[in-house]
Amino acid sequence: MSLLTLEHVNKGFGPAANRYEVLHDINLSVEENEFVAIIGFSGSGKSTLMSLLAGLTQPDSGTMRLRGEIVNKPGPELGIMFQNYSLLPWLSVYENVEIAVRQVFPKMEKGERADYIRHYTSMVGLDNAEWKKPSELSGGMRQRLSLARTLSMKPDILLLDEPLSALDAITRSSLQDEIIRIWNDDKKTVVMITNDVDEAALMADRIVPLTLGPAATLASDFPVTLDRPRDRTTLNYNDTFKTLRNDVSQFMMSLSDEAQTETNDTYILPDIQPKDFTQHTVLSRAHS
Repeated sequence: MSLLTLEHVNKGFGPAANRYEVLHDINLSVEENEFVAIIGFSGSGKSTLMSLLAGLTQPDSGTMRLRGEIVNKPGPELGIMFQNYSLLPWLSVYENVEIAVRQVFPKMEKGERADYIRHYTSMVGLDNAEWKKPSELSGGMRQRLSLARTLSMKPDILLLDEPLSALDAITRSSLQDEIIRIWNDDKKTVVMITNDVDEAALMADRIVPLTLGPAATLASDFPVTLDRPRDRTTLNYNDTFKTLRNDVSQFMMSLSDEAQTETNDTYILPDIQPKDFTQHTVLSRAHS
């Protein structure tokens, strides 16, 4: 049995007479300890899909199951890391993690709780910043704090909602490596939403494209057969990586071309063959 399954899930918004169907017939199975990257254009329904995965919203039809049980509300077993940090600005690094730990483990003793919190702040390299407020942290440090808080809840599945998209290239690469290291050490199950083909190929075991909306759905997946650990400095010279990147990019471009034929919109996928790994293949959708 898969750890997480979505079966014929549909989600839309608005009254029946003027309804916008965001997602249609979503089917997905995620195995325990698997790292899955869902890749799609901006506006294709990625955030709606992540809200469904986190239990923050319910499907109009279809079911989502965790270990065979229907998910109908959010819970600590589904830990989500947002792209906008979602930190409490009046609390310190330590206190932002503590509030989550207290919620999930209310019976944990004070001394044990302190050691437990420091384990996670240390894991993400914030040992010397425990009493700083979020306003005193860089963007990368805030995202590290968000990751520590999410991991401290010991979720069965770590959900990453484009958490690195707003970061500069160097910080983004550093946090990619940090997430991979933590995933490798703890063997968490991860579902990541991204619009970056290179990021998906570097981090995931499997890439699942989300088609263009309205009524977006999940297309056939692309297995990532690259050996681990993956060295970003040599990936650009790896034939398997280059083939995978081009296959995924060309598939997404074909979706764009098909949609452009049907509408007056223009969809752009820039730079499908970057000269080096620092130039990521990022999906975007522009309207002329």
